[in-house]
Amino acid sequence: MIRVAIVDDHAIVRGGLRQFFSEQVDLKVTGEAANGREALELVRKGDIDVLLMDLSMPDQSGVDALAAIKARAPELPVLILSGFPEEHYATTLLRQGASGYLNKECDPEEIVKAIRTVHRGRKYITAGVAELLADGLAGAGDKPPHEQLSEREFQVFLRLAKGETIGHMADSMSLSVKTVSTYRTRVMEKMKLESNSDLTYYALKNGLIQ
Repeated sequence: MIRVAIVDDHAIVRGGLRQFFSEQVDLKVTGEAANGREALELVRKGDIDVLLMDLSMPDQSGVDALAAIKARAPELPVLILSGFPEEHYATTLLRQGASGYLNKECDPEEIVKAIRTVHRGRKYITAGVAELLADGLAGAGDKPPHEQLSEREFQVFLRLAKGETIGHMADSMSLSVKTVSTYRTRVMEKMKLESNSDLTYYALKNGLIQ
């Protein structure tokens, strides 16, 4: 039996997935969470074989939650189920420890197939993501600027793009203001941008925030 936890801020989505999984002989939902903090609490308690997680959540993004979860439980497979198209996030999140990335428009059967795949210790790569990964290998120099950021730089970039202050980021990420400022400088240099509003424009234009 594969124990699955569902993390999504919409109760109707969790309910639909729970119902569908209950019809599978080898799946059992052992936990639900509406945000990143609750997801981390589920991970702390254990009793999970696969974590299925949305990217857009109220208190922290799935990107931040993924980093916290992988730090706590590096072996736990985390499958991202997102409303964002694959080309916006998939390769970045796979690089940062996700075991797979699915768009919410996919068939529910594909989610079940992905859960079974990542539970066996393998990555779940859709044809679309495989193409993106192949393109990345073929032309590493052609990668969009945000894909050249480290995991922590990417987190800082998204938070800045959403208008979060450096002080608030320092508190919520348990870093010093000086450290966050250093990350901001690196992000600006790597992405060749001048201001926070440039970051916001880039993130909106590339569909990284809504």
